[in-house]
Amino acid sequence: MLHLKVAREFSDSDCLARLRAGDDQAFDLLFQQFAPGLCRFAFQHLKSHAEAEEIVQECFLKLWQRRHQLEENTIFKGYLYQAAYHGILNQLRRQQYWAFEDIAPNTLFAEASTIDSIEYQELEKLYKAALEQLPPKRRQIFTLSRQEGLSYTKIAQTLNISVKSVETQMAHALKFLRSYFRSHGTILTMVLMLLSTIGRK
Repeated sequence: MLHLKVAREFSDSDCLARLRAGDDQAFDLLFQQFAPGLCRFAFQHLKSHAEAEEIVQECFLKLWQRRHQLEENTIFKGYLYQAAYHGILNQLRRQQYWAFEDIAPNTLFAEASTIDSIEYQELEKLYKAALEQLPPKRRQIFTLSRQEGLSYTKIAQTLNISVKSVETQMAHALKFLRSYFRSHGTILTMVLMLLSTIGRK
């Protein structure tokens, strides 16, 4: 418990600086803080403790190997869960569970977020605040696509506009949101994984 407390006292930027300096103690503290949750996260979908542990070990190995390439605003929780998500996805692909790709993002992020419901609520609030800054038509198109799951063709038909217009509006929306979330230290991919959960509340 002492190690976890110490780990949380370091900011992500402090941890990144220490990792780049080759501080293996900072690496150990990150491992102690996040590894248990990541193992639970992976086990829920792989149903194998050995495979879950292998995924988590690979996540931390890559973190150490790539520590000099990490961006200055790296959020370690987001980075590690995204890495675990891709590891789980690759493992299930190898097992030929192809349908997983279509349903995993929302399910995975919702389950990962239960580890810290306060952070989940904050992320939801941030997402809604970002949407409010989109022009009304662009926000409507984005919501129909990402929250209601409509295809670009269906959106075009519903709003009586061209598919090209839908594509353009989505491109602008994603560009803005990517910049917005990055400025708040959040990864757009992680936020998009949350969308269907928000839409059903």
